[in-house]
Amino acid sequence: MLTQEEFLRMMKPLLQGNGVVYRKKKNVFARRAHAGELIQTQTADGLETVNTAGEGDYIVRNQTNAREEYIVPAYKFIRKYKHLWPTDAQWAEYEPLGHIVAVELTPQRLETLTLPAEFEFTAPWGAPMTAKTGDFIGCPPDYSEVYRLARTEFFETYIEASGADAI
Repeated sequence: MLTQEEFLRMMKPLLQGNGVVYRKKKNVFARRAHAGELIQTQTADGLETVNTAGEGDYIVRNQTNAREEYIVPAYKFIRKYKHLWPTDAQWAEYEPLGHIVAVELTPQRLETLTLPAEFEFTAPWGAPMTAKTGDFIGCPPDYSEVYRLARTEFFETYIEASGADAI
């Protein structure tokens, strides 16, 4: 399994040279996590990764068919999402504010990177993360980390940023 550092080193030139800037096209639901809460991120094609919440973290649920959930640390959450309104006693709807840079894992790119059609790497939070042909690898605009975006959920969630909306 590739470490986060190894995979970032491998992907950074590809992201810098061929990456496309995207933004989320749908709002998300979020709530404060309970410290120690375990979240299993499930996408349309199965378990993507797991993570354990720390004090102050948020659980984010995308508005996709899979309704995948993941943990975002508080310091990142407050920069990436704008509160809109509560939806019930726990959850609220938020507008995404940031951008990502992403590339598709095509068969040709996987061959160039000498990676198999399905592989694992260490996610930024330290847990294994599975990536497959057709998925996208994304990162923040500062190229500080990389993570998987499952193909189905990527197209349900993201749209290419353009004009004044791009970074």
